[in-house]
Amino acid sequence: MERRRGRRRGIWAIVLLAVGGLLVVGAKTYAAMSAGHPEVAYEKHRIPGESMRPAYTPGDSGWFSMGTADELEIGRGDVVLASMPDWVPDGLLLSRVVARGGDRIEYRPGEGRLRLNGEPLDEPYVLDRSVPSIAPFDVTVPEGHVFLMGDNRVNSIDSSLQQAAGRGPGTVSLSAVRGEAVAAPTGLIVAGGAEASGIVVILAGGVLGVWALVARRRRPAAGSAATAS
Repeated sequence: MERRRGRRRGIWAIVLLAVGGLLVVGAKTYAAMSAGHPEVAYEKHRIPGESMRPAYTPGDSGWFSMGTADELEIGRGDVVLASMPDWVPDGLLLSRVVARGGDRIEYRPGEGRLRLNGEPLDEPYVLDRSVPSIAPFDVTVPEGHVFLMGDNRVNSIDSSLQQAAGRGPGTVSLSAVRGEAVAAPTGLIVAGGAEASGIVVILAGGVLGVWALVARRRRPAAGSAATAS
């Protein structure tokens, strides 16, 4: 009877080790195949202010793919995290790219839209579309830079505010970009959970396997003692 129990433990140990291994390998394989940029890590950040309402409200959490601008392939309309200590001393700036290097971006008082390269810019994401900017500007963005504006134009630390305050054109170097807003990477989150579960299952299988080996080694000694008596 003891031998059969020990054998069952050994079998279950093998099953757990196999299942755990499959979970870990499967999760890693899925992550490698589904990530368009293997070098980019996903991070969850809490939204501290109101500059990106209505896309993000204070207290929301957003997912971001972290990396350099070249890795992230930043384009117009993308929401980015940028390191701008002169603007935001205690964190990262969350803002939207409205123009890239070579673009001319401008706001003429009384108009209902910004102008991008002379054409009205459609911005459905702006909180109050009747206020495309709080101040006029006319900027040609240098190569390697972007012009950033918050969706809440009346409450945003961004390129237009810096330009209006006389602090240069207000453009931001692409080297300052740290991440890009993305939809929650549900598949990768599940894969991460599967990998963690697989590791736990492997550990459980290892413990059970050791227990089975210890039980097998103890039985002959117990049998010899019974014979001797």
